[in-house]
Amino acid sequence: MTAETSKTPESPKTTQRSDAGPPLAAPDRRRWRALAVLGLVQFMLVLDLTIVNVALPRIQHDLGFSGPGLAWVVNGYALMAGGLLLLGGRLADIYGRRRLFQAGVAVFALASAVSGAAAGAGMLVTGRFAQGVGEALAAPAALGLIALLFTEPGERAKALGIWGGLTGLGGIAGTIISGVLTDLASWRWIFFINLPVALVVLALVPRLVTESRTARDHRRLDLTGAVTATTGLVAIVSGLQQAATHPWGSWQVLAPLLGGLALLAATVLVEARSVAPLIPRRFFADRTRVTANILSLLNTAAFFTFVFLLTLYEQQVLGYSPLRGGLSYVPFGLAIGAGIAFGSALLPRAGVRALLVTSFAGLAAGLLMTLRLDPDGSYVGGVLPCMLVVGLFTGVTFPALLDAALHGVTGEDSSVASAVQNTMQQVGGAIGLACLATLAFRHTGPTPSGATAVDGYHSAFQVAAAVLVVGATVALTLSPRKRTP
Repeated sequence: MTAETSKTPESPKTTQRSDAGPPLAAPDRRRWRALAVLGLVQFMLVLDLTIVNVALPRIQHDLGFSGPGLAWVVNGYALMAGGLLLLGGRLADIYGRRRLFQAGVAVFALASAVSGAAAGAGMLVTGRFAQGVGEALAAPAALGLIALLFTEPGERAKALGIWGGLTGLGGIAGTIISGVLTDLASWRWIFFINLPVALVVLALVPRLVTESRTARDHRRLDLTGAVTATTGLVAIVSGLQQAATHPWGSWQVLAPLLGGLALLAATVLVEARSVAPLIPRRFFADRTRVTANILSLLNTAAFFTFVFLLTLYEQQVLGYSPLRGGLSYVPFGLAIGAGIAFGSALLPRAGVRALLVTSFAGLAAGLLMTLRLDPDGSYVGGVLPCMLVVGLFTGVTFPALLDAALHGVTGEDSSVASAVQNTMQQVGGAIGLACLATLAFRHTGPTPSGATAVDGYHSAFQVAAAVLVVGATVALTLSPRKRTP
């Protein structure tokens, strides 16, 4: 691969190999500081996926949202981020990872300011859509930079473990921070807190990260494939979300689902004939990467459903306030952090397959523990044990999934590989909420009591556990190698 990098005083030097091979680049001594800055943005991006959940009732009251309209505060972000991540990853590989990362952070900051200052429902939804665009530009570029900064397998496993930890903790911290800000200040601050973080990152990144991109003769971009893939993903996720309020056989559900599938089929045809496909065909030749992305979809489908329904159980059945409900997730976040540390330490020795099979089985067991939840349940005896088990095994999955998703990736395709993995996470979360939460709500009826609500949640948790058992079975097909190159 030929790469163009900007010249900086601290550009990595090269060292000679002990054999007759080509010289290797010495590790960039700025890499851990760069990881801290890049990880801060990843934390902020994931935070904004969940931070609105606890604040939704206040937002609805202040801005006059209808019930279906309120869903776009959550869905607009997820749809735009998931639908445009592939395009963002390819743009980063072609036009520069650092450049796209900075552009994404700037877009995200401006969109956060618009969302926080929203004077009406339309303005807030517009801001949330724009936040999703910012993530689609920044997230794949950031993970692509991580893959290039950390080339030694042991260091890469540690870096990806930290990255995965920030991803998991950002998702949980969103509920905690949202509860605190909503109760003690205003829901607008859940958006305004992004501004100082973005300013600090934009100031530091040029000093810590060297630009990298593919050669200029690879600048052709498959825009047709990008449009059909993005539109198809948005349509499918939108159709699944429509199933929350419409029958599966209704045109509101079938039209976007069938249209999205047709667009994805068109994408396959376009990509197969393109001289510069959005996802290079060689990407699908690596079975480990493909399997890791399937597992990411299954994992996030169950994870997002667990957090969403457990939050509803706490506030609607047990009667928790937003602040109490948010703070109840502190042990969950700590369990995820412990699981990440444990998984990162075991990854080089146990290997990806052993970690994923064990963690998916553990996650399934944790979800089945939710069957003990009842309308008169307690936090210590009911909610907390589920949180600890699910949190621990969720943490274990992060470094293994990220390592496998980047298996065999070259510098040329590092950002698009991370974009595919992030897309699977976004789509998996949307599918989980659209399908499993819909299953729960249909069981409870329009005016659920505590008992019927819990029965509906139990049904969804059981299906989510079955999904994770399928994931453990799929993980068995991975190679039993000890570490990924």
